[in-house]
Amino acid sequence: MKFLVILNDAPYGTERTYNGLRLAANLLSKIEGAHITVFLMGDAVGSAKAEQRTPNGYYNVERMLKGLLGRKGEVLLCGTCMDARGITETEIVAGSRRSTLDELTEKTASADKVLVF
Repeated sequence: MKFLVILNDAPYGTERTYNGLRLAANLLSKIEGAHITVFLMGDAVGSAKAEQRTPNGYYNVERMLKGLLGRKGEVLLCGTCMDARGITETEIVAGSRRSTLDELTEKTASADKVLVF
């Protein structure tokens, strides 16, 4: 089953991104054969910024994204949103990549379930 998880909120400040990533990880763990694509839009593109440092005991979305990538999940970032925030491809988590609205459209059309946070 193909899942597309679209995240819109900043990595910190609200827990929408955190909860979306928790669900994505759980789907990978609980659904045999699940394929997860996480698409970061708007302020959520900051979630893929490499070398995040959070206080001990606080969640870290970079580690969460790395966990998804390590289990064959896919992490895509809106290129226009990256440009608007001054984030370059050299600054993002290894394994994630810049994407487009056209690719999001294709992923949406081919997904069995689309979840938006």
